[in-house]
Amino acid sequence: QVQLVESGGGLVQAGDSLRLSCAASGRTFSSYAMGWFRQAPGKEREFVAAISWSGGGTYYANSVEGRFTISRDNAKNTVYLQMNNLKPEDTAVYHCAASQVVAGDPLLYDYWGQGTQVTVSS
Repeated sequence: QVQLVESGGGLVQAGDSLRLSCAASGRTFSSYAMGWFRQAPGKEREFVAAISWSGGGTYYANSVEGRFTISRDNAKNTVYLQMNNLKPEDTAVYHCAASQVVAGDPLLYDYWGQGTQVTVSS
């Protein structure tokens, strides 16, 4: 089992930045690829970014490429999502998740956090 707890969400204005954190406990964090997903009201869960177990590979949705950066610190069992130049359409609940493979498909992720709300006002 892997337990995931997100933090760092909040209410910001368009153009602002936020950094989300996801703290992991349980089985070996460094053996898992990690992903960030988001879900807005009335919409399906959407892939945002993913990172390989080593941190050497990162992948982004087109909608966040160039604005968001995913990173991890295996010594701290934590994955981050740095979000810059936020837009109102980034408003959603953001979840981190752990997977045996780097993927954009949420069905391939085994463990999920409860999520943290990000609200971007215009």
